[in-house]
Amino acid sequence: MSKFFFSLLCALLLLPASVSAATLTNPLGTTNVREVIGRLIQAILGITGSVALLMFVYGGFLWLTSGGVPDRVKKGKEVMKWAVLGLVVIVGAYTIVRAIVSALESGTLG
Repeated sequence: MSKFFFSLLCALLLLPASVSAATLTNPLGTTNVREVIGRLIQAILGITGSVALLMFVYGGFLWLTSGGVPDRVKKGKEVMKWAVLGLVVIVGAYTIVRAIVSALESGTLG
């Protein structure tokens, strides 16, 4: 068993010497920190917007399949109400972040 581990260790140590150097490409496409943060914020807002949309669809599904049961109708309406509120908050956050970023880039407000 120890011969196996020794040969494995030797293979791991000699493997990097036998592999030719490969160049790595930048997956972000930029080295500017502001652009990276901006893309990260856009991605997060996009994901949260998608989740809010899915919750809106889920609330509508609950309401449609309630069969007239008041508790299920109420639950569906509540889910849809909170999903709409979430979308309003997401759009507001996007607007505020966009205004701040443009103000920082241009040096002026508006």
